[in-house]
Amino acid sequence: MSLGKRLRLIFEAKGNAALDAAEDPTQVLNLSYEQQLEQLQHLRQAIAQVTTEEKHIDLLEEQAQTQATQLTTQAQQALQLGREDLARQALQRKAVLLAQVNGYTTQVQQLQAQEAHLAEVQQQVEARIAQFRGQKELLSAQYDAAKASAGANEAVTGISSDMTEMNLAMQRAQDKVLHMQAHADAIDSLMQSGTLSIAGSDPLATQLQQITEEQNVDGELAAMRQQLQISGPSSSATHE
Repeated sequence: MSLGKRLRLIFEAKGNAALDAAEDPTQVLNLSYEQQLEQLQHLRQAIAQVTTEEKHIDLLEEQAQTQATQLTTQAQQALQLGREDLARQALQRKAVLLAQVNGYTTQVQQLQAQEAHLAEVQQQVEARIAQFRGQKELLSAQYDAAKASAGANEAVTGISSDMTEMNLAMQRAQDKVLHMQAHADAIDSLMQSGTLSIAGSDPLATQLQQITEEQNVDGELAAMRQQLQISGPSSSATHE
């Protein structure tokens, strides 16, 4: 096999595979059904044509038979008048017409046999088409049901995928919130401990404020001791 032929076969195979993937089986079934109906219509036209031809030959046979009968009468009349020659010619023409009648009869019998055969074929074709139509409708319904089921499953799969992404997004948001909260708590702790000063504040004022707060606390403790009659800590302990 030549290289060109091999390549052509490969391309044709790929093309057929692509067509099979994109092919809607219901469309194929409908097309096949329409083709069968078209064939049945051609068969009916053929039967009608045979019937028409049969009627035409019947008419010719009837006309030939009528002419033969008339020639018989004319031969008798000629013979009565003493014209045997005319009577002979009439009978000769009658014989030709009777031969035609026999030929017409044979043709009619053949057409009748053909018509009967075609009628039988028509019944078989109609039964086959009716069976195919039932199978087509069943397969079409099954395909539509399978297609609907596949669409529903795809929708469910899409929803599941969306829910998974939503859960991941929610988890990321929660993690970010927790991180920001921890960051804010750390900054707040540093600010309270004085390690991190507020922008624009004076470090000296902060220290003086702390001294004032400590003196206030010491004064309040001394007042409580005096009220509760509790002696204060020794000076050595205080300096420690």
